[in-house]
Amino acid sequence: MKTQHHFYFCTAESMTHVSSESVALIVTSPPYPMVRMWDEMFARGRTEIADALANDRGAAAFELMHQALDPIWRECLRVLMPGGIACINIGDAVRTVNGDFRLYPNHARVLHRLSALGLSPLPAILWRKATNAPNKFMGSGMMPPGAYVTLEHEYILIFRKGGKRDFKSPEEKRMRRESAYFWEERNNWFSDVWTDLRGTVQKMTAPKTRHRSGAFPFELPYRLIHMLSVKGDVVLDPFLGTGTTTAAAMAAGRNSIGYEQDAALRDAILDRIRDIVPFANSRIQERLRRHRVFVREREAVQKPLKHRNIHYEFPVATRQEVDLLINPLETGRVLNDNTATIAYADHPEPPPDPPNDPIQMDLFDG
Repeated sequence: MKTQHHFYFCTAESMTHVSSESVALIVTSPPYPMVRMWDEMFARGRTEIADALANDRGAAAFELMHQALDPIWRECLRVLMPGGIACINIGDAVRTVNGDFRLYPNHARVLHRLSALGLSPLPAILWRKATNAPNKFMGSGMMPPGAYVTLEHEYILIFRKGGKRDFKSPEEKRMRRESAYFWEERNNWFSDVWTDLRGTVQKMTAPKTRHRSGAFPFELPYRLIHMLSVKGDVVLDPFLGTGTTTAAAMAAGRNSIGYEQDAALRDAILDRIRDIVPFANSRIQERLRRHRVFVREREAVQKPLKHRNIHYEFPVATRQEVDLLINPLETGRVLNDNTATIAYADHPEPPPDPPNDPIQMDLFDG
């Protein structure tokens, strides 16, 4: 099995490289309107946004920034296949403009726009990002009503184009069966509140890049890709950033396409790709190890699992996990500045034996 990965350093307002209805899954996180680190990006070439910010017209700036994103959402609708899924990670903003402190509800504006385009909203996920700040409020003092609750969560909005996706051919059905996830992963991943993902370091050190990346952790797209696509699918990120979605697609055996306006991030993306084989295989081994721990714990309380995976020959909880196969990565090649390819083994690596003592289930960060 091989996958191909393309990345283009231009705006995603017109994704001419992507055929209509060719993308199975979109996983992305756009710049957040009214978050100061993105002001310059939104105002670049858009005098009306710069004027609104300069003249303290917060509500107008908020709407104009979202209007700058709207053409990209329209393109996402075009390239999504029937039954395809779009996952948009976005947080709300709080800001004081002309003495008025208020919330700018980015998630509501994106939800409204994509619904208006014809995508069907599905139950969303709240990603709770723990903060190290000792004071869990904004504002001042201990006297009401002068303080405000702290935003410690972001939204993963989920949309589908049309009805459920069909898998018709024998090959499509086989790939879907092999793309299954473990029962215990399902129980964790499909919660509407995620509290187990750590944020990732966002400081940028390269002199030509912006100071912060705005990146989400590797585990976020890696999890969504396994939940909502099958091996061999095309995954799109129209706001690629440092390439986290591309890395997750590579690790999951999916093809990918990414768009990023900031060409200064090219080296960061290529560096991530060059390191992906050992990193991804470590993550695969961690999934298998966790499953072995789960099996051991079930057997310890006299609740053995009734089914057996045909590739790994270990017990699994359901019949749908019998054909599950996680292909390890063999080689990764950067073909040019815009294309990379990954080759995978068609046979599974033996799962590692779990330790006898309790283990800490830490997640990988991107």
